[in-house]
Amino acid sequence: MQFATFFRTFATVLGTCLALLGTALAQSTGGWPNKPVRIIAIFAPGGSSDLVARQIAQHLSTRFGQQFIVENKVGAGGNLGVDFVAKSAPDGYTLALGTSGPLANNKWLYKPMPFDAQKDLTPIALVGEIPLVIAVNPSVQANNLKEFVALSKSRPNPLFISNPGNGTIGHLATEYLRLNTGAELRSIPYKGDTPAMTDAIGGTVDGVSAPVTALEPNIKGNRLKALAVASKTRYPGLPDLPTATEQGVPLEATVWSALVGPAGLPKNIVAALNKEINQYTSSAEGKAKLTALGMVPLAATPAQLSELMANESAKWKRVIDSAKISLE
Repeated sequence: MQFATFFRTFATVLGTCLALLGTALAQSTGGWPNKPVRIIAIFAPGGSSDLVARQIAQHLSTRFGQQFIVENKVGAGGNLGVDFVAKSAPDGYTLALGTSGPLANNKWLYKPMPFDAQKDLTPIALVGEIPLVIAVNPSVQANNLKEFVALSKSRPNPLFISNPGNGTIGHLATEYLRLNTGAELRSIPYKGDTPAMTDAIGGTVDGVSAPVTALEPNIKGNRLKALAVASKTRYPGLPDLPTATEQGVPLEATVWSALVGPAGLPKNIVAALNKEINQYTSSAEGKAKLTALGMVPLAATPAQLSELMANESAKWKRVIDSAKISLE
């Protein structure tokens, strides 16, 4: 009975504290939110992007004392969901968890593009990134990315690198290597991570360029030999794998996720959301949950996110134009 009384009292106190916190946050945002907020997830339910959106929604629901509901709008490489938000009222009740595709790269891949990410959206908060990894069949005579580039130049025929699909980050990264290192590579688009990876394991192609979440189990099982991770720092799940930059190869390629809203979103709402998401991605709980999905948690101001979107768009435009990639 004593324990039951204690837990009832604890739950009551906790509920009161959360209600007070929600009230305080609402006061700082002029009463927002006073009704449920939609977060548009731009890919299918159950995928990593969808699961991250649900983590963020749960955290914000608790912090603001109001429901944040995830709604999936899928299609056109994420463009459909982000376009829906770009054309929504800038009142803070319709947001999107976007990725680097629709927030930066897709502008140059899809013609016509239904929105301009830099003009029609409000950057709110960076959540994290999933790095790209380049791995090869164990028989390939290269133990790192620098050796792989050199090997490609020494052969009469190019090396074949699979990727999850035309215009994906795996495809763009291979073309980036060709453009910036002179590597003799041929990019082979597949329909998804699994077939691209399977043919690299089987030796049909020499290697694969794909997000680490797809390749990590087979790298750890020695069915693929990882050459480099294409992020600024080493990936925690593969701490012994050097970055491309460490090897002197100019390649940074990740799939990053960020919360955005329509252009003209009030600054006080943006500031409140940014603060709460940054606290989540920096917390032990947030780091653990995001890391479990293969994501490296990150934090940024809205201005820093805006700069990231612009810089990534400019970087990949050069690659896309050079390789003449189109998803029309």
